[in-house]
Amino acid sequence: MAEFSHFPLWFVPILSLLSMALGFPLRSLPLPRPPPLPVLPIPSSSQLSWQLGEMAMFLHFGPNTFTDSEWGTGQADPAIFDPEALDTRQWVRTAVELGFSRLVITAKHHDGFCLWPSAYTDYSVRSSPWKAGHGDVVAELAAAAREAGVGLGVYLSPWDRHDPSYGKTIDYNEYFLAQMSELLTRYGEIEEVFLDGAKGKNATDMEYFFDSWFKFIHQMQPKAVIFSDSGPDSRWVGNEAGAASPTCWSLFNQSNAAIGHTNETYSSEGDPEGRDWIAAECDVSIRPGWFWHRSEQPKSAANLLEIYYNSVGRNCFLILNVPPNSSGLIAAEDVQVLREFSRLRRSIFDQSLAQAAAVAASSSRDSSFDPACILQEGIHSYWAPQEDDEEWSITLEFDKVVRFNVVLVQEPIQMGQRISSFHVDFVNGGAWRTVAAGTTVGYKRLLRIPTVESQFLRLVIDGARADPLVAFLGVYFDPFSAAHERTEMQNTTRKTQLPHEDRKSSM
Repeated sequence: MAEFSHFPLWFVPILSLLSMALGFPLRSLPLPRPPPLPVLPIPSSSQLSWQLGEMAMFLHFGPNTFTDSEWGTGQADPAIFDPEALDTRQWVRTAVELGFSRLVITAKHHDGFCLWPSAYTDYSVRSSPWKAGHGDVVAELAAAAREAGVGLGVYLSPWDRHDPSYGKTIDYNEYFLAQMSELLTRYGEIEEVFLDGAKGKNATDMEYFFDSWFKFIHQMQPKAVIFSDSGPDSRWVGNEAGAASPTCWSLFNQSNAAIGHTNETYSSEGDPEGRDWIAAECDVSIRPGWFWHRSEQPKSAANLLEIYYNSVGRNCFLILNVPPNSSGLIAAEDVQVLREFSRLRRSIFDQSLAQAAAVAASSSRDSSFDPACILQEGIHSYWAPQEDDEEWSITLEFDKVVRFNVVLVQEPIQMGQRISSFHVDFVNGGAWRTVAAGTTVGYKRLLRIPTVESQFLRLVIDGARADPLVAFLGVYFDPFSAAHERTEMQNTTRKTQLPHEDRKSSM
């Protein structure tokens, strides 16, 4: 029987026609290799969609916006809530224009005031002068989000400083779930439910039935991702600075984390032996506070870019709080900063310098997993090595010398998170030199490095939980970040042959 090399899948129909014309059966041709087995745990469909979205806009809004406070007492007169120009379409336009995949609204914050007309309390928009008590902020936001095709999430504070049932275990848990039911049944698809264990030091002692809540939410909204200190779908990163550890596993043991009693190191780093897939979510505000305050100004675009590198660029989801002002609009200065932040991201990441590079790898599973796959953006095609290789590397040869200071690596996380250590080399002075090293990759790893000029780059994977898979390898130049050196980077030098030679404070 004639021997044939492996063919890409798109060529199989052509071969079939050819085989009929020439009179030999297609079965004499080798079939493509199946994909490697996933390495557990792996994300659910909802978790995968959530991570691909990269960023959400958090909207802290309520009586605190009008009382210039962060933690309301629950005693503020509902009459104070009267935004004269509230426009949820402006919130949504801002989010969509600037690259956010969903919006999450504080439907009820710690003060207990509800932004929808809940049947279970008189402390809501129904008791305010806004729209003569007939308004519903959540409904307006849901309609605007649906119209724009962007996702919606809700935050419902477990700590309630207004309702008299708080502190009575059964009564309050029933009250909480009744309000959660309203939010999950009235407003269409809810993509995220954000929960936390925040409460003041002298707050009434209260037991929350989190396990019951989680199961109830998934029953009512099966596609919703639930955030809390311990998951079950996404976890708190352990700080409110918008930064994960340079080592960040999506693997986690939910049983090792207690809501309201967070081990910040464990939350930030995850667990390479974790049995659950619970990726980290980085929450941070564009302003010093979580609610809008006239005296405060937003962070700079450069500051937001730094946050992006340290959150999305470290295998996390970024939820950036952009609080509407007392008029009911996202402030012009916040919009301006977000536009500049978006411009910076586009100017850096719109096109990889490696797009036309020649790619070689230490080995390949077969042509369906060719190393050239790593030049295609996205995680659904990927390079896979031959089984049981002991050395793994991918080499890029550019058509000319390029100048770069950012390297992006992605794993196909639908197959599990695998890479535990790697380094990046470039050719300088006729030898390979290591310019950066890292541990985990996950959905997205952004490495900033000292600016180098070279025609060759090599990604070397030093450790992995199973045969490593690489979905994308991008190379970029960032002219905006002033300091490129970071503690995660190792400026050691190696010489080998040339490639052609072969807890929540205010939430």
